[in-house]
Amino acid sequence: MEYFVPEQSIVRRIWGRADTVLLIFAGASAEFALNEAVDWLYFTGRLPADPLGRLFTTVTYAQQIVFASQQDAHAAIDSITAIHRGVEQARGSRIPVEAYLEVLFMLIDYSFRSFQLLERPLTTAERAEVFDVFHRVGSRMQLSGLPADYTSYERMRARYLEERLISTNFSIDLFRQYRKQLGFVRYWILREAQALLVPGPVHGLLSLPSVPLLGPAFRIYKILHHWRLDSLPKKLLLPVAWQPQIRALDRSRSLSDFQPE
Repeated sequence: MEYFVPEQSIVRRIWGRADTVLLIFAGASAEFALNEAVDWLYFTGRLPADPLGRLFTTVTYAQQIVFASQQDAHAAIDSITAIHRGVEQARGSRIPVEAYLEVLFMLIDYSFRSFQLLERPLTTAERAEVFDVFHRVGSRMQLSGLPADYTSYERMRARYLEERLISTNFSIDLFRQYRKQLGFVRYWILREAQALLVPGPVHGLLSLPSVPLLGPAFRIYKILHHWRLDSLPKKLLLPVAWQPQIRALDRSRSLSDFQPE
């Protein structure tokens, strides 16, 4: 079987561990609130009704694509494209291509940042490998303006962080909904994790903690993961309703074939 991502790829190692995927989700949930096109998800009403669930679905769908066969990955990407086209038709206008690119950029960048926080920095070759996977996702979606290579991506990402982030009433409302869904303690943990992950411009606009208290906790967590004792923190820190989904993310321990929904 031909896989969308080769079995020995660093991308599978990054996206095959629940902890890393959850950190990617945490970082993306912060930056997504500052996306200029976030109003598009308010149009359907689904994002404000279940913001964490909707964003979690986006991240898990990306993981499924990473572990899919070439054929199933293409089918999944085509399905995502069709869903967005339906929203565009309902609203009578097009989602800005920059919005698609920025989501791809977030998935790439937070792959780097999450893996580094939990394991080690990626090499330049490994970063280019991550970029290539999500570039192929964007190509399948027929997005215009994709960076030609990893170096071009770095320039576009830096420019986006400096020029296109904006804090709006949607940003404030999203974080209000995060807190409502998670409760005070879990919301505090989310903000702490975000403070450890996000780049400077995101950190500043969201007024995240300047000295995250969770930094030392990650060193302890690495030890727990090594001895496979890390399931307890997940049970304590994440909503009970999400536990089956969290376990399903951990493909590094129990790999399963992608099955389209």
